[in-house]
Amino acid sequence: MVAIRRQDEIDKIAESSRIVGGALRLVKGMVSDGVTTRQLNDAVEEYIRSQDAEPSFKGYRGYPASSCISINDEVVHGIPSDRALRNGDIVSVDVGAYKNGYHGDGAWTFPVGDVEANAIRVMDATREALMRGIAQARPGARLGEISHAIQQYAEGEGFSVVRMLVGHGIGRNLHEDPQVPNFGHPAEGPHLAAGMVMAIEPMVNVGGLDVYTREDEWTVVTRDHSLSAHFEHTVAITEEGPRILTRPGPGDPE
Repeated sequence: MVAIRRQDEIDKIAESSRIVGGALRLVKGMVSDGVTTRQLNDAVEEYIRSQDAEPSFKGYRGYPASSCISINDEVVHGIPSDRALRNGDIVSVDVGAYKNGYHGDGAWTFPVGDVEANAIRVMDATREALMRGIAQARPGARLGEISHAIQQYAEGEGFSVVRMLVGHGIGRNLHEDPQVPNFGHPAEGPHLAAGMVMAIEPMVNVGGLDVYTREDEWTVVTRDHSLSAHFEHTVAITEEGPRILTRPGPGDPE
């Protein structure tokens, strides 16, 4: 069953989501040649805890870190390590924060220095696909309208949408109903209503849509080792339309 949140609950999700946005903006300022993914992860955890929150991901189903950091052909769930970013990489950082009993979740993909044209294109297309999906998150619409808008834009730009992984509802639990696919028919899925909150997160590949999971049992990689980008916002559906919650606040890192 899809939860309908009270305003006080949405306010709490919004606070956790603001922290996510602040953490991602902090990472944006750190991404550069030579920085390790462990350094990024440590900064994320320190920032989340400085906001009297906890990292949602750390310990979740045994996950060992506070963020997922995925480079180039890694789609999602890359485990932070001493691997250093290099000029020309693209790096996706996925962050969750838990405060006052509620979660927020978000992800951005960043270029490292000078990147190839296809890298810029897939990042831009994934970000725009996310925004087009969010625009459909309004009362009375069907969930499939979000999915279809994402798929239509990403594929229209010549890229592939990952189908093995989906977005999700969010609130007291990090992953709740409904699942939010990034592909599908607009007439499919439940009708949306004000008070629903979900994490919408397209994962888009330069090459084919097939992916696999590495032996670490976490890192998902494109089968053809083409580049992949990932953008995610936590979004509340209101009577006025979608409200993006994972935006950093005025006092968060520049």
